[in-house]
Amino acid sequence: MTKTAERLHEVAVPPIQAPTPAGDRRRRRLADQARAHGFLLGGLLCFALFSWYPAIRAVVIAFQKYTPGSDPEWVGTANFTRVWHDPEFAAAWRNTFTFTLLALLIGFAIPFVMALVLNELRHAKAFFRVVVYLPVMIPPVVSALLWKWFYDPGAGLANEALRLLHLPTSNWSNGTDTALVSLVIVATWATMGGTVLIYLAALQSIPGELYEAAELDGANLLQRIRHVTIPQTRFAILMLMLLQIIATMQVFTEPFVITGGGPENATVTVLYLIYKYAFLYNDFGGACALSVMLLLLLGAFSAGYLRLTRSAEGDLG
Repeated sequence: MTKTAERLHEVAVPPIQAPTPAGDRRRRRLADQARAHGFLLGGLLCFALFSWYPAIRAVVIAFQKYTPGSDPEWVGTANFTRVWHDPEFAAAWRNTFTFTLLALLIGFAIPFVMALVLNELRHAKAFFRVVVYLPVMIPPVVSALLWKWFYDPGAGLANEALRLLHLPTSNWSNGTDTALVSLVIVATWATMGGTVLIYLAALQSIPGELYEAAELDGANLLQRIRHVTIPQTRFAILMLMLLQIIATMQVFTEPFVITGGGPENATVTVLYLIYKYAFLYNDFGGACALSVMLLLLLGAFSAGYLRLTRSAEGDLG
């Protein structure tokens, strides 16, 4: 073999490295696992400190007479009984359920329709997605203050627009009949962007062949939406409906900033009543009792909802 051939042989065949000892591989694997569990432990500690502990502490305080600076006194279910007989209790739950129902009727279909429109756009897709998502990036309190000025019965932009169109003006958030609907509009506008993007992602995952087959069968636009789009996005629709119900049952920012629970308790919600018990009445036991009631209701509803949807999925499957 010539020298040139020997050099080519050396270059073409790299030297064989000895395998890593089993002990080194085991130590490296343990180090990776320790690092992963360290990150997981940090997250668990954050949840335990800022979420689980306050929740457990609230359940305990619900059975105590507790005011800051004094020793708690165990009172059993007295807090629940007192809250139950509060004249504002029934109004708060009625307003909360009404708000949730209106949010489903007004605000649940709009994001889906907007996602359908954005999905069909051919130009300026990124621009319109930013425009739709922009309200989500505005702090909730800022959004509420903006709409409070918008709803002003005197110089507010809403009534100014109605005057330009020669239409009758409205009291908006200052009227007992219109206040709750006005808050639903605010909440829908402020949170719609994230829902639209989730729907849009679900729509873009639908295979195009399904639409092509539907078109060949003579299906029109509404039929394609009914028989292709909705079944293919059913999981996203059901989960977003559950999340929306849970979120709207805990509405607080809009009543607190825009209406202050008024007029005449027309917008007092359960969460706003909890705030009043804790920070206006200095009754943390009553506030926690009402919180436990809301927790039990939402937990029972979520469990039943998930069970029903799973049963429906199983029947369809």
